[in-house]
Order: sequence, then structure tokens, then C-alpha cells
Amino acid sequence: MSKTRGQGPWTLPHASWLNEVELFLSTLARRVLKHGVFSSRDDLIDKLDAYVIGHNETAKPYRWTYDGTPLKTT
Repeated sequence: MSKTRGQGPWTLPHASWLNEVELFLSTLARRVLKHGVFSSRDDLIDKLDAYVIGHNETAKPYRWTYDGTPLKTT
């Protein structure tokens, strides 16, 4: 089958990792961007960097508990 105009690229069958990205960006927006006052672009970058560093220092690894059979992809 040939690609038609407007057909997007192939995507992963399981994109659950995007949920974690969405949660991180949502928290970042609420804690840094929503009520933030930035005197310059460099000030914004500094505050974003500080948030990411703080998040990385307190983050805990996800413990995968599923021990059943692997899911089948289509």
C-alpha cells in the first residue's frame, strides 16, 4: 500500500512512556511557568534548569511489578 498525502509516520504500538512525559511537563508548567515572573530569557532558563535538577535529585525509579506474559504487539 502506498502512502497517501497526509498520512503520518509510523508510531509505536505502546506509548505509555508518554504518560510520564505529560505528567512531568504538566508539573513543570504549574510550578514554574504558570505564575512565574522572568526578568529575561536567561532567568527563565535558570529557573527551568533549577526545577529539572531538583526533580532529578528527588525522583524515584519506577518499579515494574508485572510478571506475567509479555504483551503481544500487532
